[in-house]
Amino acid sequence: MDGILTDVTVGIKRGSDELSGTILSSSNSAMSSVVVTANGSDSKKFKGDDKMIGAPSRVLHIRKLPSEVTETEVIALGLPFGKVTNILMLKGKNQAFLEMASEEAAITMVNYYTAVTPHLRNQPIYIQYSNHKELKTDDALNQRAQAVLQAVTAVQTASTPLAGTTVSESAVTPAQSPVLRVIIDNMYYPVTLDVLYQIFSKFGPVLKIITFTKNNQFQALLQYSDPINAQQAKLALDGQNIYNACCTLRIDFSKLVNLNVKYNNDKSRDYTRPDLPSGDGQSSMDPAIAAAFAKESSLLGTPAGMMSSPYSGGSGFPTSLSFAQTAAVPGSLSPLAMPGRVAMSGVASANHSVLLVSNLNDEMVTPQSLFTLFGVYGDVQRVKILYNKKDSALVQMTDVNQAQLAMSHLNGQKMYGKIIRVTLSKHQTVQLPREGLDDQGLTKDFTNSPLHRFKKPGSKNFQNIFPPSATLHLSNIPPSITEDNLKILFTNTGGKVKGFKFFQDHKMALLQMCSVEEAIQALIDLHNYDLGENHHLRVSFSKSTI
Repeated sequence: MDGILTDVTVGIKRGSDELSGTILSSSNSAMSSVVVTANGSDSKKFKGDDKMIGAPSRVLHIRKLPSEVTETEVIALGLPFGKVTNILMLKGKNQAFLEMASEEAAITMVNYYTAVTPHLRNQPIYIQYSNHKELKTDDALNQRAQAVLQAVTAVQTASTPLAGTTVSESAVTPAQSPVLRVIIDNMYYPVTLDVLYQIFSKFGPVLKIITFTKNNQFQALLQYSDPINAQQAKLALDGQNIYNACCTLRIDFSKLVNLNVKYNNDKSRDYTRPDLPSGDGQSSMDPAIAAAFAKESSLLGTPAGMMSSPYSGGSGFPTSLSFAQTAAVPGSLSPLAMPGRVAMSGVASANHSVLLVSNLNDEMVTPQSLFTLFGVYGDVQRVKILYNKKDSALVQMTDVNQAQLAMSHLNGQKMYGKIIRVTLSKHQTVQLPREGLDDQGLTKDFTNSPLHRFKKPGSKNFQNIFPPSATLHLSNIPPSITEDNLKILFTNTGGKVKGFKFFQDHKMALLQMCSVEEAIQALIDLHNYDLGENHHLRVSFSKSTI
């Protein structure tokens, strides 16, 4: 393993003359005041635990950090929301500054952590906007942090898998695989499939997990929807501990690009196929996968620092992932949700299926348009455009996983000319208006809509969930409809058709618009469009290009 993130504490200056200027701070008390001077003079004061004050900025001020926290853990706070472009640690002051690539990413991060208090090493921390619009750091003093950020940048701009790769045993270069192989070293306490899901979901939608024991080691194969998410997870989690000084994660890429899970039980899970049987006592791994996996040489070799006894002491292992031990016996240990975790485990997860969508075009948006767009990522139950703030809406998904998918894919996208922001709402459900009350059509119940894409268990729609893209996948096209008919239809949505390609049977096609925004508009306008001959057009985003 490259070990790039196992120790990133060097280069943290303990003095007070960074940010190409001066950072002065009093104590870490609740009434502390921070004054920052950089390229001029500006100041910020905060009192108590008011976490989110000041005008939005892509630079975030993080305070009350645990004393031994690393850059790795601070960077991991921002990864789920976008690219992190700079970091400055104030080790002696228990504070840090984190710079995101865009103001939208920073706003999303702040909004999320308003609803869900972030924790590092089981300690609550506080995040607010900085007065600074960018960070200016002395590279000589911050070399290791810059190296980490460069690695993260390389991960976020890496290429996606080869188009059309679908079979389970297809092999690609390791950096392109969405499947991770995870080995748990020094396993003092049991690690369950749900614990792994809770940890790794922080970096993107986890589709499938298979756990097994090989060479007397607990291992897992874990598949993301996107290889970029897999690379981010590996970068942030490799070498980290689940519990204090034990249960160390050793992570590398598998040569497999797709897992075929046969059963949903405590050993394996396919989160896109809730209809799978439990198959008690049966092998969780598909035979083809097992055969391919058996032929793989060890990707990790002998993990560095591995103890000969599973109950050896934990000295020499990296810091833990901030999971608390809630009792003295292993069976009652319960890991806490990591910072950035969208879909919380346990009963509380049901409370996070409602999304708050803000910065909408209040003159154009309708409940139907939100239903159609968000319906690409889950079955929308209800939509409410807020009466006194019509640029904001509540969207209730069927469950927390669908809410997470919709938030991760749609936050920061353009809808009707405005960049929308999607965060978790504190509401548990969208309330319908009282009977007889006219709310001007701002609230709509879609519970029984025939347009839900994911109502049928095992539907192929579960396998075709992709981020918004300029290329659209069209299906249910009647024989009489020509290429020119479809081009004219999509041009009428206000965009320009850049490319078109029929599939062999002419029932499906790929159509490429000039931009993602144009494709989003076209999908909203034309999904379920009546083409005649009892055919309603089906439109979704494609991972392919023409």
